[in-house]
Amino acid sequence: MRYRRANVSGGTYFFTVNLTDRSSRLLVDRIDDLRASVRLVKQRHPFEIVAWIVLPDHLHAIWTQPQDDADYSTRWALIKAGFSRRIERSEPIRPSRRAKGERGLWQRRFWEHQIRDEIDLQRHIDYVHFNPVKHGHALRAADWRFSSIHRYMRLGDLPGDWG
Repeated sequence: MRYRRANVSGGTYFFTVNLTDRSSRLLVDRIDDLRASVRLVKQRHPFEIVAWIVLPDHLHAIWTQPQDDADYSTRWALIKAGFSRRIERSEPIRPSRRAKGERGLWQRRFWEHQIRDEIDLQRHIDYVHFNPVKHGHALRAADWRFSSIHRYMRLGDLPGDWG
């Protein structure tokens, strides 16, 4: 099936990507494996990370694609596959996934939104950084380790007590 997606070369996009098991802590427990997978894909298929948050069972990211490239779907497929290869096979796999040779770690799809303007971008960056507070993982956004908020604070773009 071909999903209708925004495909603008050089575009900036907000993404939500979920694990199948929404009670899992796999993404934070195996953060080094996720980082390695992202790093490898980024080397082979460059993109700019504008903001990123990794929570136990899902992540949000904002990327800007290269000017001549709109293929974020391949990047996500490679990140998910690379991470999955690093994880022991212990998850339950439904017959429909097994028939296609798929693992059961990730939800099949992801959600994307093309950023429209600077206000939209700022709103989504704030959403990404506030997400661990929203989900009860931290009292303040800066308390969550797996967030690009620390880069924003280091650069002076956000105060240490933001969120």
